[in-house]
Amino acid sequence: MLNLFANSLITMSAVILVGSFITVSYLINRLPRGPVRRGWYLMAVLTIIFTIVYLGYAILFWSHPLAWTDLVVPGMFFIGVCFIWLAFNLSIQVAIDVRRVTLLEHENITDFLTSMYNRRFLDRRLREEYARFERYKAPLSIILLDIDHFKDINDHHGHQVGDLALNYVAKVIRKTIRTSDVAARYGGDEFLIITPNIHVGTAGVLAERIRQKVEADPFTMIDRSGRPRGIPMTISAGVVGCDPNAGGLPQLVQRVDEALYAAKQAGRNRVIVGDAKG
Repeated sequence: MLNLFANSLITMSAVILVGSFITVSYLINRLPRGPVRRGWYLMAVLTIIFTIVYLGYAILFWSHPLAWTDLVVPGMFFIGVCFIWLAFNLSIQVAIDVRRVTLLEHENITDFLTSMYNRRFLDRRLREEYARFERYKAPLSIILLDIDHFKDINDHHGHQVGDLALNYVAKVIRKTIRTSDVAARYGGDEFLIITPNIHVGTAGVLAERIRQKVEADPFTMIDRSGRPRGIPMTISAGVVGCDPNAGGLPQLVQRVDEALYAAKQAGRNRVIVGDAKG
């Protein structure tokens, strides 16, 4: 009777161990490369070693006559295996929850169409960067740009092509700006770029580089016949720098909007740099 009970504990423990290894393998395959994944690889190795030791114990004591005191070892093994199984399964649930929260946070700050930051995130970062400017007096400039005659693209080619055009400009912006810059869809076909720690003249050079890239490489679409077709596209941009004598954050945004309007009035496809010193 004691042997049957001990063998039952051994068998259940072995099944749980195999299930735990499957669980940790599932978790590892869904983790990004890095120290956390390497840590779980180590956990998998330790689980394998524990399984080998346990199987060795099972082979030695499977048919060995037992006393009541001999049940302590298989009992402790069973409790340890249950702990491993529970820890692995809780870890998977935590990982799933963290991934879900991260995804929701990403969706909360990302524009669904262009995959750039959205207006909500932009407003927050603008306040943070402007507060940093006020505290440390480090240069801060912003760029506001939009697509010239974007309504014509929508009217002549349809809104789907217009969406692709927005994505094209967003891609050019991402490839051109620095990693420390923050670019977001401001609204409609407008994009705003925060450029910390550079003066307004340098930000103007960055805006001009974006304008030239958009103009030089026509946006390509697939027409109804299935052939690629290039659509010439240009942008206009306004650039201003923070100036403690030119008001606060609302005035900064108003000035960059006025600079963009001036670029439109001057004939489009150009960058107007405000005269504020950043």
